[in-house]
Amino acid sequence: MKYHTAPGDPLPHCAIFSVTTLTQQFPEPATVPAGVLWVLVSSQGVAIRNGDIPQIYAESGPSPAVPVTGPVEYLGHRGTTPCYAAELPEDIPLPEGRVIVGVRELYGRIPDEDVAIAAFAVRMITSAKASRFCGRCGTKTVPVLTERAKRCPACGLVVYPRISPAIIVLITRGEECLLARSPRFPNGMHSVIAGFVESGETLEHAVHREVKEEVGLVVKNIRYFASEPWPFPDSLMIGFIAEYAAGEIEIDNNEIVSAGWFGRDALPPLPAPMSISRALIDRWVERGNLRP
Repeated sequence: MKYHTAPGDPLPHCAIFSVTTLTQQFPEPATVPAGVLWVLVSSQGVAIRNGDIPQIYAESGPSPAVPVTGPVEYLGHRGTTPCYAAELPEDIPLPEGRVIVGVRELYGRIPDEDVAIAAFAVRMITSAKASRFCGRCGTKTVPVLTERAKRCPACGLVVYPRISPAIIVLITRGEECLLARSPRFPNGMHSVIAGFVESGETLEHAVHREVKEEVGLVVKNIRYFASEPWPFPDSLMIGFIAEYAAGEIEIDNNEIVSAGWFGRDALPPLPAPMSISRALIDRWVERGNLRP
């Protein structure tokens, strides 16, 4: 797993899906220039070229052989080369030698920076599809070439890609941490508590509320850990560590179906290493209570 740390910061930043190798150059061209790299998107996956080292980039995009009727989005420059994403129709053959692979399945098969770009491509195509029409007057939107946005030519509304903030928190109690199961998890897997931030809340308020709602506990000493852009489809995960303060575990039987306290030597199946939830757990295992 890759970690990023600021000078003097002892805590890791798990950022598999953070796009650090693309630079944004605006204004972007009104039409796609020649010689660009393409990431071809289908639903929540991308068309990769199979081989010993799978390749997410294609040297051609829309073509008569593979018509693209969905959005085409500028992603940024990879070095000096512009990089674009295009949506592929689901009912036509793929380009020769390519298969659709979900972004999650790319982890460990290609470099992390390419996983991030693939995820970013899926996110931008999803965002473009969601903002095709103005949410205020219904007019078809047009790209804003000077920034990453869409504009309504009728009423002037400008829409930016949606970001949905969510907290994720590891709760410690002495030498144990709280882990819980969502009904959506694979069999046996446990993770930390997470939930979306509601309108009008601070991040800390969201931590208190989500923990109380999902497992009935009160926490204290909330400390920031790291953040992660989570592209499924548009979350920004803000990670915290907190200490148990009071209460007995009472699961909500909706978001959470079981929960318990676990020691380092008796952990259940955990999330994949690419996730910030796993980074929180791994760091607790390595560094005890995670205090600086």
